[in-house]
Amino acid sequence: MNRFRSIFASALTGVLILGASASALASDWDVDAAHSHVGFGVRHMMVSTVHGEFGKYTGTISLDDGGDFSKAKAHLQIDATSITTGNDKRDEHLKSPDFFDVAHFPTIVFDSTKVEKHGANGLILTGNLTIKNITKPVVLTVSDLTPEVKDPWGGTRRGATATAKINRKDFGLTWNKALEAGGVVVGDDVNLEIEVELSKHKA
Repeated sequence: MNRFRSIFASALTGVLILGASASALASDWDVDAAHSHVGFGVRHMMVSTVHGEFGKYTGTISLDDGGDFSKAKAHLQIDATSITTGNDKRDEHLKSPDFFDVAHFPTIVFDSTKVEKHGANGLILTGNLTIKNITKPVVLTVSDLTPEVKDPWGGTRRGATATAKINRKDFGLTWNKALEAGGVVVGDDVNLEIEVELSKHKA
């Protein structure tokens, strides 16, 4: 009887270890900045939308190999000094204390807190966005999540598009000027536009 109990206990322990290992399997992916885009759009003088982007950033995503996206984790770190809108004078203003104050707050960070499946090939990605040391929750809608593909160099890649809308004043970006005819120079709502190509870590 004792021998049977010992064999049963050993078998049960083995099953638990294998189960834990299988559930813990995850793959790590890097954002390929050379083939990605982190941008934004904001209304200017109530008549047009100015688009800009950040040229320097790094990001990592961990995905459950079993396809359970609720276990996914995403991290994106952006160099605020790399902001560009195609106009040097405007870019310098955006880097100033009126907006991002990059001399004191050079980094923007996003860390996911929750991931939910959305539609056939999309996700709802909830996380914390930190700008100027102010952290607020944001919700990104992820679409066009592609299947894995092999590149010509033996790597594995996939891509996705993410969008969100935030209020810039929530993050201390409060500068504005009133227009004589009504309205303001810079809109409060900022549309985030993120396109990422992910490269899988090689085992």
